[in-house]
Amino acid sequence: MKDILTRIYELANKYESYTAQNLSKLIQHKSISCQEENVQKELKMQMEEAGFDEVKIDGLGNVIGRIGNGKKVLAIDAHMDTVDLGNMANWSFDPLSGEIKDGYVHGRGTVDQEGGAAAFVTSGKILKELNFDKDLTIYFVGSVMEEDFYGLCWKYIVEEEGIKPDFVISTEPTNLNIYRGHRGRMEINVTFKGVSSHGSAPERGKNAIYMASKACLEIEKLNERLAYDEFLGKGSVTISEFVSGSPSLCAVADYAKIHLDRRLTWG
Repeated sequence: MKDILTRIYELANKYESYTAQNLSKLIQHKSISCQEENVQKELKMQMEEAGFDEVKIDGLGNVIGRIGNGKKVLAIDAHMDTVDLGNMANWSFDPLSGEIKDGYVHGRGTVDQEGGAAAFVTSGKILKELNFDKDLTIYFVGSVMEEDFYGLCWKYIVEEEGIKPDFVISTEPTNLNIYRGHRGRMEINVTFKGVSSHGSAPERGKNAIYMASKACLEIEKLNERLAYDEFLGKGSVTISEFVSGSPSLCAVADYAKIHLDRRLTWG
């Protein structure tokens, strides 16, 4: 066992630049949710070149590679989609450059989560070089639509592809720690209905923006009060979107909506 671990470590170091180059190539393809086609093709090609036993793109768009054909099934997942680039003025470099500088790969998705995909390509390459022959099937999954449709990718893989792993490793960033679980997630839309009036007489209406704003301040306070769980950490809640509307820019807003991102622990 020690000899194998030593050899894995040696190969991992040998392929450090290879891994960085593969990640850089992935980053150069803009891949927001439902627009992953180009990064799909790139990841599929990398897995094929690394010598995986089988590589395919399923009906939903997940890239699935396989090594081994044993009874026990292990899956390693990295989602290919990223959030959008946001305000370009906030970037000090091209977020799609994939620039390798000072020992880091720079760009949107390097951490969340195409770095995981580049890492598992290297892992598969190492396994093939070591003539992996354990009684185990390993699926390497570049999943789609994780950012906007949490869980749909694996629902499809289990129900439509019939892949039911005994164990799953998520390559979400953990500061290189091994985590045995994570917080749950809930998304909540809250709608506020006001009454519009002319902007010169706001007292005649009921401003939905004011209503929503008061709620936003209370949600900020709620986040501070949420309990800490010894295993999962602190729960959290934040506002990820605020939308409002009125009949005119010279009228009181009669509609507002906030979107909450709630991360759950026990209790």
